[in-house]
This record gives sequence, structure tokens and C-alpha cells, in this order.
Amino acid sequence: MRYCLFTFLLNTFIFLSGNAQTGLTVGPPRVYFVADGGQNQTQYVDVTNPSKDYPLDLAVSFEDWEYSVLGDNVLGPKGSLKTSCADWLTVSEPFFSLKPGETKRLQLQMSVPVSKKYTEELPVHTTMLFVTQLNPRISEEREGANIRLAVRSGIKIYQRFNGRSRADIEISNLEYQAVDSIGRYLELSFETGGNTWVEGQLRVEFLNQDTGNRYKIDDIQFYSLPGDQRKQYILLPKEMTAGNYLATTMLFYGEDNDVKIAEIEFDYVPKM
Repeated sequence: MRYCLFTFLLNTFIFLSGNAQTGLTVGPPRVYFVADGGQNQTQYVDVTNPSKDYPLDLAVSFEDWEYSVLGDNVLGPKGSLKTSCADWLTVSEPFFSLKPGETKRLQLQMSVPVSKKYTEELPVHTTMLFVTQLNPRISEEREGANIRLAVRSGIKIYQRFNGRSRADIEISNLEYQAVDSIGRYLELSFETGGNTWVEGQLRVEFLNQDTGNRYKIDDIQFYSLPGDQRKQYILLPKEMTAGNYLATTMLFYGEDNDVKIAEIEFDYVPKM
């Protein structure tokens, strides 16, 4: 089965040359359903045309998605993944138009099949809703050819079953790597368990045990699903000096802000 791997930007804007502007906003970026087999639930999605002078003809569609080991989005055809909930969803207006500056609220209804039950192997289901422009705008002419730009924006859909949500992460490995073509970095591996989606932050601190100096990087936000195997690569701060280091990685996640910690010692010599 063929899949397309790419980093997807939610609420993507395309800006044209001059004063002409076309784009599309769809929100919220993530929609969550909590429902058992045989139950229905409704959520809402807002679609806005930010253009001042160009109407949009739009269509709604669904595709499946999952995370890669690096946290990128892997898209597949609707219904191709065992985690898919695309066929459970209906939208109030699959095709619609927006005047310049207009916003429309779409009703998104999920009907979970009666046969669907909670299992440890498949505790959550997902899909991605796309809103696609059907009337591309001519932006400019290049060597006699008209360039047409269309916008597509997507949001992620999640479903889990009723009951207490339980998020869990286990760190499986932490290594220091020195690769001439890349530089010095840490490789953190972790696994996501539990029965719900996980949103969290990775915090990393470096302590030079020879001088006592500490170095930090900006927190890294991550999202994962039960069963995910994840690798996170962490470049060392450029201002680090030579010495023996203790690196501490902390994963904060879940409604209770749980934390998992891993540490590693290594000798660091800046690349000349």
C-alpha cells in the first residue's frame, strides 16, 4: 500500500504577489470525540476566507493519517488504516462557497458503529479532515504560462471510548551521537502506551560537570498516539564548551503533567 510522507502545516496560508491575497483558515487544529459504539457526537469546525476580494469554492474530504517514528504525518487513502474513523463522520456541507471575509461553521457528526468496542490494541481512532479550494486563482504569468494556486488546509480528528483516559510514555533509550556531517546530538527513544492521545513537552538540560555551567534548549512540543515508537533528535547548544557533561531529558505529558526522566553522561569536545 502506498503512502505519502510529509510534514503537514495546519492552517496553511498562500500569499500572492502584489496586493492580491488568497488563503484559508480552518479551526480548531484538532477535534476530539469521546464516544462508544452506537453513540453519536457532534463537534464544530470554522472555515474562514481571509481574502478581501476573492470568493472561494470549497470541498470537504477525509484522509487517514498516522505518525512516523520522527513525529511527521504519514497520509494514506481514506479507510486504509486500521485506526481510521473517516467512515464514521458526516459533515453538514461537503461543498460550499465563502465570500471574501466570510466564515462558515460546519457541523461534524461522528456515529460510532455499534460493533466497535474498546480494545488495548486499538484504543483510539483518527482521520484528517481537509478543506480544498476548487477555484484556483491565477497568480501571475511566467514565460507565457498562467500559474494557478489552490489552497488546502486540514485538521486532525481523534476518537476514543468513554472511561478514564490514561496517558503513558516510557523512555527506552538515550544516546549521545557525534556525526561529522551533522554534528553532536542526543537521540531519545520513547514509546507511547495508555488509551488516549498524548500531548507533551520535551525539556533538556546540559550540565558541564567540570565548570558547573548549565545549558538549555527551547522546549520541544510533541504529539503521539498509543502504540507509537518515537525518536527525537536533540542538537547540542552551540555555546557549549568542552567538558564532561550530564544531560537530563524530561518528558512532561498528560492532564496530570506526568514526567519521565532519562540521563546520560558524555565527554564533549567542540568541533574545530
